[in-house]
Amino acid sequence: MPIGRRLWPILIAALVGISPGNAADLVMPQRGPAHEEKGIWGAIAFSPVDGRHGFFWGAEKRTEAEDAALKHCVNEEGAACKVVEVFRNHRHWDDDDGTGFPYEHCAALSLGGTSRAGAPFWGTASAMTRREAERKALSLCGGQENQCKIREWVCT
Repeated sequence: MPIGRRLWPILIAALVGISPGNAADLVMPQRGPAHEEKGIWGAIAFSPVDGRHGFFWGAEKRTEAEDAALKHCVNEEGAACKVVEVFRNHRHWDDDDGTGFPYEHCAALSLGGTSRAGAPFWGTASAMTRREAERKALSLCGGQENQCKIREWVCT
């Protein structure tokens, strides 16, 4: 006698020794379509071992901005490129997609002198304005103490 789909979780629960009330936990949830992240995306990629970088802005999708920034960093012969900052702007003011990812229009990369380990001091940040993104990036780099200067900024 064939066992129906609805009975399998109960049968498995009985065999494993859990109550049938928890049998629903054994059923794999159905995945809906991927949640669309709205906005105009930008990203900065950086190679901390040699200070090479790449950036991109104006992408329709987050992954597009990340991939393009990485590609630009690699084209600059960065030895260990990775995405270090992702940001986005509103395409429309009612863009809220419910993900909680902030709408910060600008990002900046700050580079400084070389540490004792031979790697450059650096910092990157995003914010609502260019000035605020630059201030945060300089602070994360170590400021004047580490000879930090803004190397790149971008706003969407």
